[in-house]
Amino acid sequence: MNWLNKLERKMGRFAIPNLMLYISVTIAAVFIGDVIFSVQKISLSGYLALYTQAALEGQFWRFLTFIFVPPSGNIITLFFFVYFYYFLGSTLENVWGTFRFNLYYLVGMVGAIIAALLTGYGTSTYLNLSLFLAFAFLFPDHEVLLFFFFPIKMKYLAYVDWALFILQLIVGDWATRGAIIASLLNFFLFFGGDFIRWIKNQKKYGAQRRNFRRAMKENQNRYW
Repeated sequence: MNWLNKLERKMGRFAIPNLMLYISVTIAAVFIGDVIFSVQKISLSGYLALYTQAALEGQFWRFLTFIFVPPSGNIITLFFFVYFYYFLGSTLENVWGTFRFNLYYLVGMVGAIIAALLTGYGTSTYLNLSLFLAFAFLFPDHEVLLFFFFPIKMKYLAYVDWALFILQLIVGDWATRGAIIASLLNFFLFFGGDFIRWIKNQKKYGAQRRNFRRAMKENQNRYW
């Protein structure tokens, strides 16, 4: 990507090394804050979440802080969430370099904000999922333990996610469709060309396999 190389030469010095480490630590800190302030019925996450109306009325920090809102659940859920996405992000940074990973995450944030303007509420769910999709595209055969017991390759989990996306695009309203597309801007920006070529190759190989099976069947019929 020539445009990426040019942009990196101009803006690379502004990149933040170990970005996912800072994000992961902050998410954990917000979770702890929620637990501490829950006694006073104060939700720290509520002050950081991206409620579009509140953000447009002056609480501009919400356009940034929504990425620090932890997932709902207990401390075990938080641990595996933070660990998993730190692993994905740090691996992508090692492969791409600091600037490109920063840009990928930033574009994902912009997409999530656009989605928030469409739906009224912003979430980092699709942003985090875009990290997973990028990792699965680069390392399709990497195995993770599903439910901590069953090894499964990343590409199969990605297939499930894409199937859910397609289903939501079909049955969802226009706001939902726009939110999904906007939230995955970074993936399409970085992998759009490769993704289209992959689909074409899959069709090509599928046609070759069908032709091979047809030829084998014709040969068998000829001898019998």
